[in-house]
Amino acid sequence: MADANLKPKSKQTPIGVISEIHGPVVEIYCRQLPPLRQALCASVDHETYQFEVHQHLDERHVRAITLHRTSGLQRGMPVFDTGAPLHVPVSQECLGRALNIFGEPLDDAPPIITTEFRNIRGRPLALTETVAARDVLQTGIKVIDLLCPFVRGGKTGLFGGAGVGKTVLVMEFMHAIIALHKGVSVFAGVGERIREGHELWHELQDAGVMEKSLLVFGEMDESPGVRFRIALTALTYAEYLRDTLGKEVLFLMDNVYRFIQAGSEISSLLGRMPATVGYQPTLDTEVAEVEDRISSTARGAITSVQAVYVPADDMTDPAVNAILSHLDTNVILSRSQAGKGIYPAVDPLRSGSKMMDRHILGDRHYNVAEGVREHLARYQELEDVITMLGMEELSPNDRRIVVRARKLQRYLSQPFYVTALHTGMKGASVPLDVVLKDCEDFLSGKYDDLSEDQCYMRGAM
Repeated sequence: MADANLKPKSKQTPIGVISEIHGPVVEIYCRQLPPLRQALCASVDHETYQFEVHQHLDERHVRAITLHRTSGLQRGMPVFDTGAPLHVPVSQECLGRALNIFGEPLDDAPPIITTEFRNIRGRPLALTETVAARDVLQTGIKVIDLLCPFVRGGKTGLFGGAGVGKTVLVMEFMHAIIALHKGVSVFAGVGERIREGHELWHELQDAGVMEKSLLVFGEMDESPGVRFRIALTALTYAEYLRDTLGKEVLFLMDNVYRFIQAGSEISSLLGRMPATVGYQPTLDTEVAEVEDRISSTARGAITSVQAVYVPADDMTDPAVNAILSHLDTNVILSRSQAGKGIYPAVDPLRSGSKMMDRHILGDRHYNVAEGVREHLARYQELEDVITMLGMEELSPNDRRIVVRARKLQRYLSQPFYVTALHTGMKGASVPLDVVLKDCEDFLSGKYDDLSEDQCYMRGAM
């Protein structure tokens, strides 16, 4: 098995015994204190339990979090030191697989056979090794590339509730990186429902991109220690693929908020005093520990897309703010857009990117994007007037803007490759130059004679 190197040897002397068990928190009496973050293990009935040290209580006692369900543990059970933090087996054979926090298979395929292991708590790259994120990473998705472009080697937040197409958009990003950039994808399911993981696995296989993808799951019913560390396991695989393959690596995490919830649960179990709005006092540090490892080198890049749940739609929530401070692009999914049947349901006025700069994008892209935003913003201002009084009461100029804005709104919808089997519509990927040309034509009035239906759910004009 992948964790064979962590199992206690028959002649090995235990470093201590379990003295107390409080849910997923285990107190261990030790002859010699292991370092913080050290991986410990215990074995009973041919099953190995692993723990991560989180607190030194005194000269003889440590408090650790169980990385398994705790049924089967008991007081007095001997505990062994693995001699290192948690490690996972790494190999290029990991592509096309579904794994757990220990790198063990979840897909009924054989374990990964390798002699190379990596520490999941690897250090961020030195400043001299990193490459600044300055290039646009095209996805072939019109509304993203035009209004909130991805940063190659940057971090994108995908904010949306249930039922607005978040998972479909994540899968389309995976398809785009594999098809356009010949890269690979690593998906971290943090506190994922097993139904969602099962569906994602089948959808990727049906779309033909599973062999260039790696899924790492920490399920919702597992220990908070698993949900807290699963992102680091997935990041370790992403770093390995970046360093060995030298390719574009798309790192997707769903959901970052569940990672924060797991950290809050652990913090409470360890007896720490809660901070703002009940979150853990170490919130910013824990988020930064994950975010700072998402970086690029001259050899390869890790581009991150992170789904973020917003509690009560409050963007000022401390957890959301902690994540926002690390992001380069914010993609806000709107329920009103989804209600109009416009997919991807990206809100074009609330979404944005640090790349939206004339000096980075060039004058043409910047001017077209601003023109599209102005038309959509003016249409939004006039919606109440149209509802109450009708289009006839608008000035000829405003009427023209509204007609073009409604067509642009529908043009920015797009059929996806990963949903082609369900919708019957062939997926479309549109190069940025074509998107700019089409939008220029919309803004200049070239398509004023077309109906809105002729602009809806298509690729290029």
